[in-house]
Order: sequence, then C-alpha cells, then structure tokens
Amino acid sequence: MTRGQGARASALRRGARASAGVVYNAGVQQPTSRSCFVCGRDNPAGLATRWVTDPAAGEVRTTLAIAERFNGYPGITHGGILTALLDEAAVRTALLDGGFEDLLVTARIEVAFRRPTPTETPVTVAARVTRRTRGRAQAVAEIRLADGTVSATAEVLLTRPPPEVAAAWAEERPFWRVEDP
Repeated sequence: MTRGQGARASALRRGARASAGVVYNAGVQQPTSRSCFVCGRDNPAGLATRWVTDPAAGEVRTTLAIAERFNGYPGITHGGILTALLDEAAVRTALLDGGFEDLLVTARIEVAFRRPTPTETPVTVAARVTRRTRGRAQAVAEIRLADGTVSATAEVLLTRPPPEVAAAWAEERPFWRVEDP
C-alpha cells in the first residue's frame, strides 16, 4: 500500500464507528432495487444487503454475515464477492448528498486483499468519497472484520453512466425504495 492509499484508508477508519459484530445498520436507510446481485430484494441468488448513510461519518455502510455459499475456499469469502461489495459501497457514496439521478458507475476499481474474510461472520463494508468533480468521483471502500481489522480495501473511480445505461435505469426507478428493516 502506498502512503496515499494508507492515508485514504486511515481517513475512512477515522470517520467510521466499529460495528463490534452488530448486524443492525444504524443511520439513514438507503433504497434498494429488485434484482441487483448485491442489494436486490427479489434476487434469491444475491447478498440482499441493506445500506445506510451515516452523515456524521460521511460514509455509506452495511453490516452482514456473508453466507458460506459465497466461499472461494471453505470458510473464506470469494474475492469476487468482496469486490462486488466494495464496488457497491463506492457507487452508493453518490447517495450521501444526492439522489437517484446522481448515481454513478464504476470506471475503475483497484482492490487489495489484505487478509482472508471469513464467511458466516459479521463484517462491515464502508465507503466514502475522497474527491468529487462534475460527473466524476473518487471513493475508498473497505471491509472490516468485527474486531475492526481491515480485510480488503478498494480505490474506485466513478463516472456518469452512458446515456443508454441511465435510460435503462428508468424502468427500475419505480421499484427503487427503502424497505423496513
């Protein structure tokens, strides 16, 4: 990890409260979609995460226990699943001070796997914006074990979606909502 990466990861941790394994998400609930692999309410194969905005910390986060079926090795979460969670967290930072129209897509993601992330154990995924310009943003995201140890980090470049992608979102918009916890 470079000095810049370490500083950004430290800034993320300073703004966050340790979850200590609590599975309930405190904060302002964010909306979810129907079919998304990470947050989709109606996707039986997905992770069904529920995200919150913590305005005081300036971050987006979720706490979940990743099911064993998402392992790469027995008891260890697959790296692709961890990358999907980091990506979702970073994209959701657009909702910190914006709405559906402000959603961005990932243009680049750089993930560092620092240690194995266990399945069936509560982890917290958190992200915050480090830089924002018109139509683009940079974010950092990390996965924390219940004891606060960081198991994976990501630096993410976000951008406005191409018009055809944004147009396709219009069909899902009526179903984009906050569900009761």
